[in-house]
Amino acid sequence: MRLTTKGRFAVTAMVDLAIHSDGAPVTLAGVSERQLISLSYLEQLFGRLRRHGLVESVRGPGGGYCIAKPLDRISVAQIILAVDEPLDATKCGGKANCKGDGPCLTHNLWTDLTDQIYSYLESITLDQLIYGKMNQGEARMAFAPA
Repeated sequence: MRLTTKGRFAVTAMVDLAIHSDGAPVTLAGVSERQLISLSYLEQLFGRLRRHGLVESVRGPGGGYCIAKPLDRISVAQIILAVDEPLDATKCGGKANCKGDGPCLTHNLWTDLTDQIYSYLESITLDQLIYGKMNQGEARMAFAPA
């Protein structure tokens, strides 16, 4: 499994959106400028995030995007999966046909790793990322409003 820029940028953009919303829509141009992510790339990502119910779009003057759910109900795994980023460490995509007719010798190892990665990313919410409430106790993230 390899987490590509699609998943990384989606999580970063969602954190930025949550930090800068203050109850009002946030423009993708603002996210693009602050995070140095292409505006057209963000538009693609936010289309997917919207279709998965993680953000809502607001049209017109003062429009932009808002988080669609409470921050403690959106996990990092949900964000990554919403932008079609696979969370799968197996070579076969979890189909157990690694050798053509069946699983390879290490298929269960990679399946278990996939489960661990998913569980970890599912356990971390936007709320925890923003406010430093990681499961590991005192670890604080350096996210602060600009």
